Amino acid sequence: MQTGLFPEDAALTALPRSNGNINRLDFDDRHFHDWYRFVLSFPAHLVREYLSRFELNEGDVLLDPFCGTGTTLVEAKRHGIPSIGIEANAIAHFACSVKTDWDVDPAGLREHSHSLARKAKKIIDSSSSACLRTLPEESFNLLLNGSISPLPLHKSLVLRDQIDENGGVGYQRHELLALAKSLVFSTSNLYFGPEVGVRRTKKADAPVIESWLTEVDKIVADLRLKTCRNAPATVYHADARQLASLLSPESISAVFTSPPYPNEKDYTRTTRLESVMLGYIKNREELRRLKKSLLRSNSRNVYKGDDDDGWVAGHAEIQAIAEEIEQRRITLGKTSGFERQYSKVTRLYFGGMARHLAELRPFLKPGAYLGYVVGDQASYLQVMIRTGQILADIARSLGYRVIGIDLFRTRLATATRKQMREEVVVLQWPGCQ
Repeated sequence: MQTGLFPEDAALTALPRSNGNINRLDFDDRHFHDWYRFVLSFPAHLVREYLSRFELNEGDVLLDPFCGTGTTLVEAKRHGIPSIGIEANAIAHFACSVKTDWDVDPAGLREHSHSLARKAKKIIDSSSSACLRTLPEESFNLLLNGSISPLPLHKSLVLRDQIDENGGVGYQRHELLALAKSLVFSTSNLYFGPEVGVRRTKKADAPVIESWLTEVDKIVADLRLKTCRNAPATVYHADARQLASLLSPESISAVFTSPPYPNEKDYTRTTRLESVMLGYIKNREELRRLKKSLLRSNSRNVYKGDDDDGWVAGHAEIQAIAEEIEQRRITLGKTSGFERQYSKVTRLYFGGMARHLAELRPFLKPGAYLGYVVGDQASYLQVMIRTGQILADIARSLGYRVIGIDLFRTRLATATRKQMREEVVVLQWPGCQ
């Protein structure tokens, strides 16, 4: 497998990797990856390690069925390996599809964006403080309270509308992704630690146009570095538990992915601001539809009629964990609607993963390797869930070979102050049983 596709990086030194920084993006990995990414995304160097171990090349196809904002696909593209991604969250799907689209003229993008900036700034400068633009009420009510102040919101909406109104020349998607990035990290009042929250001290104003241009210019610089090894990347907006209409039989050489963990995190909150601002979620019904399309990993996306738990009805360890969670809830007197769902989420999560692994089998080439990055959890009333071990056991029952469970890192749990394991569950599909 060819490496070193970006010779300009040769003089850059990656951080010495310790447990404390091993999940960070190395400085010389920021190209393309840093256009927009989840705060909790796994790092590019982890993907590279398994691309090498799986011995992939340009004749293979790599699948990431929970591709998020595209770390696996971008890294595969940088190494000339064709890839396919599947993502149910619309804003993440959008980000991944843009980050793997390098067929854009960088000079044209820069010229177009700076022209838009001048138009937007003219409108902003002539605006009255009494007539600031805002979101429709049903959209605004979806935001975390105080996540963006009125004046930065106004400026951002002016800019967004200029991008929308002046699209159609091949630059709109990259300009919108730059807006999503600047919204979260420069314009808003959000912070991540690692949960998303709102700062006590709000920004009365923010340099919206300038911050956006900074992000666009980063994209432009990366596009200028693009090499001729421009491997195809296809990104589907779909549910990883429903693959039949997306993939061809025995077409996938390898899988590398990180599904959600059973950790009571509502992943739609992490991307709520940009999802609403870019129009991917407009009201509570659309938010509900999004949550229903996701793997069940928290009590706020459990719905009547969910039946993935049937896939693990006979798995003794999962049933025992769910019962322990329920008994702990009763003992502690936890009676809210969400708390009553804790035990069910555990069954639904692992049932969803079993359904995914079962659905995936016909599309894997015999001998295909798979890597699933998962973490142990104790968030449901402090009952330990050994995610990697259970996932390996489920995979084994479905005919996969368990090659091993590699420790990636440990992380400090905020609730218990204990170190939790994050692991890569490595599987192999032997072919039809």
